[in-house]
Amino acid sequence: MALRMVDLIEKKRDGKELTKEEISFIIDGYTDGSIPDYQMSAFSMAVFFQDMTENERADLTMAMVHSGDVIDLSAIEGIKVDKHSTGGVGDTTTLVLGPLVATLGVPVAKMSGRGLGHTGGTIDKLESVKGFHVEIENEEFIDLVNKNKLAVIGQSGNLTPADKKLYALRDVTATVNSIPLIASSIMSKKIAAGADAICLDVKTGSGAFMKTLEDSRELAVAMVQIGNNVGRKTMAVISDMSQPLGFAIGNALEVKEAIDTLNGKGPEDLTELCLILGSHMVYLAGKADSTEEARLMLQEVIDNGKALETFKLFLSSQGGDATVVDNPELLPSAKYVIELPAKQSGYISEITADSIGTAAMILGAGRATKDSEIDLAVGLVLRKKIGDQVNEGDSLVTIYSNNEDVEEVKNSLYEHIQISSEEVKAPTLIYEVITG
Repeated sequence: MALRMVDLIEKKRDGKELTKEEISFIIDGYTDGSIPDYQMSAFSMAVFFQDMTENERADLTMAMVHSGDVIDLSAIEGIKVDKHSTGGVGDTTTLVLGPLVATLGVPVAKMSGRGLGHTGGTIDKLESVKGFHVEIENEEFIDLVNKNKLAVIGQSGNLTPADKKLYALRDVTATVNSIPLIASSIMSKKIAAGADAICLDVKTGSGAFMKTLEDSRELAVAMVQIGNNVGRKTMAVISDMSQPLGFAIGNALEVKEAIDTLNGKGPEDLTELCLILGSHMVYLAGKADSTEEARLMLQEVIDNGKALETFKLFLSSQGGDATVVDNPELLPSAKYVIELPAKQSGYISEITADSIGTAAMILGAGRATKDSEIDLAVGLVLRKKIGDQVNEGDSLVTIYSNNEDVEEVKNSLYEHIQISSEEVKAPTLIYEVITG
């Protein structure tokens, strides 16, 4: 008997499990247009209320993977480990992790998009380096990863078209916050991009997509289960995003912070998160027998300068001016550097991550819409983090701007950086590691 969408909506509405064939029918039909938006909306709402079993989630993910191109990275030697972060503010981890794990022989074949939101995406940040470009042919991309263990290419081809359509629909039907739909969306893109193993950084807190630890954990577990169910070794770290990660928020500023971190002089939280994620990537790639051993290996390539050399090689191989690594003043710089003084003494009790990100966007560090131009030089550098002591008049934030009038930004920062007279404990950085 031929499948009909109305029957499958009804089946899901009543909380029954769909078969692999039924899920493929839905995704294929929605991708080719034979299933209309209104039926897919009803189906998404049914999933929102009835959830999906572990098998359904895995089948949905793979149906989305096969809705378009699947990148074949088999010509790259070794286990390809991809890292995904669920977003946040000042998240410079990719710029540090790429060279760090590549130095230990882990192939990092990174497909990145441009950023929409607080600051640019990984590609925008890297384009702060003069000459750096991601417009390379697939063949060159694979050669570079085999040679240098690291390359970044722009998202190309027709990857997961079902996800793009479904994502846009969820946005306007109030079905974004559904764990099976979020998890399959993220995992389908990672799997289609050719990864053998996947390391997930799931953020939690005010600057994260998932605000509560409980929701973040549920999403992390869902993605790890999907990955392991479809034959990709997958693990997740749940990390804090109640305040921005590191100090820098802005494109060139984050590249400079990545250089500092690879030099062993980076912010404590960013360094620690990169060592934890990196040790799992090295372990998943089979380059170490334990995450403890992997961490020692990573620390060594920071200390002996090899990770920094890998970063230079990576930049120059894609046309970038690698001399910025030794001379960060060659990066784009803002016309005005303005300090934001504390109005009182005490302890930093709150730095609302997403609002700080929005302040950086007002300066021009991010895109409000797809067509917005990014100013690579501007942004913010935090001088204090939650738990730090501060005296009246101390700088809370350095504002880098190409516009002299930054009153709106200052007001927003004052509103979203709270100072308490009582001592405050710094937030936990890593809440949990989930390995299947």
